[in-house]
Amino acid sequence: MPRCFTFPLPRILPRRVMGLALFGIGILATLLVSLWAESSMRRAASGKHSADPADLPYREVALVLGCSEILANGRGNLFFRYRIDAAAALWEAGKCRAFLVSGDNGRVGYDEPTAMRAALVARGIPDARIHSDFAGFSTLDSIVRAKEVFGLSEVMIVSQRFHNERALFLANHIGLDAVACDARDVSAHRALRTRIRERFARIKTLADAYLLGTKPKFPGPPEPIVT
Repeated sequence: MPRCFTFPLPRILPRRVMGLALFGIGILATLLVSLWAESSMRRAASGKHSADPADLPYREVALVLGCSEILANGRGNLFFRYRIDAAAALWEAGKCRAFLVSGDNGRVGYDEPTAMRAALVARGIPDARIHSDFAGFSTLDSIVRAKEVFGLSEVMIVSQRFHNERALFLANHIGLDAVACDARDVSAHRALRTRIRERFARIKTLADAYLLGTKPKFPGPPEPIVT
């Protein structure tokens, strides 16, 4: 009678090992996408931003991107202060004629555009030269609305360099001619959470641009700026 031979079946990896492998793959994929996002933002912004107003071309309107004036601990927000400083420097250098302050006004007692307007007026900029976008809930909202709602074909963006790179990427993606003034940055140890959030914000920006086709939360109606 012929002898029967049996072959051992391949051993299935334990669930823990499979879980670790998938986790590792996820981390690697996130790292690669993060590097792609970083490269895309910097490439789009190359040669289009500077901290020195003298290096920047004239633009009729400067778009100041919003953030909270006061932190949760009650202290003043340096990101806010330095953006106002940069905007005032542009005005004093004659690099713009008007401002569009764009930020979040989505809940009671929180109003970024009004805070920015007040800060700019305190720096000597005429109130009539300042326009407010109360639906700048994200960088994407602010950039797209600057073109589609406020009728801008070119603009000077004002924020910190890392933020400007992402904003310039978005402007380039939608065909808005933009340059940017880099406000003074805040040291990493004082803004660690912001730095971490920025890494994920860049990944989301790629997804918004290339996968999701994300639109502003409030797209209209048109409010063209006349300078």
